[in-house]
Amino acid sequence: MPQSGGNSTQRTESQDVTTSTSVGSGSVRLTERSSQGKTTIAASVVQKIAGIAAREISGVHAMGGGVSRAFGAIRERIPGGSGTSSTSGVQVEVGEKQAAVDLDIIVEYGASISEIARAVRRNVISGVERMTGLEVIEVNIAVNDIHLPSEEGQDNEGTSTGPSSRVE
Repeated sequence: MPQSGGNSTQRTESQDVTTSTSVGSGSVRLTERSSQGKTTIAASVVQKIAGIAAREISGVHAMGGGVSRAFGAIRERIPGGSGTSSTSGVQVEVGEKQAAVDLDIIVEYGASISEIARAVRRNVISGVERMTGLEVIEVNIAVNDIHLPSEEGQDNEGTSTGPSSRVE
């Protein structure tokens, strides 16, 4: 992953590029200044792009580990809450010209984990590079769980929607 910490300014032909970097979802910003104005990209933007790109892949059930999914479920139940975060399970590190992404995912049972990982990696790199102009140097993927079809009711209700109890 790129080095973190600090601020730097680089002068090129027609622009100043200023960056400040840190790990995680902090206030990392890429600033590009030209004679026509300044562009700033926050790390949270890179996080959201990566999270959305990962979720677009068939076979990815959810993002995040157990703790972040639990907090997401709580946020969904709070009236006026933001629901599940598009950055849950996504950490980024942004430098002057490069970005690195770490993803925690839950895959559907029966899907090829290696194929899903390749597709997620390809989609995240493509999306981040296309939208931000940053070179994505790595996308690390941690598969934390497998979603079973029988867990469908438990994810939403906390109880199973399977057959009723054998005893009354």
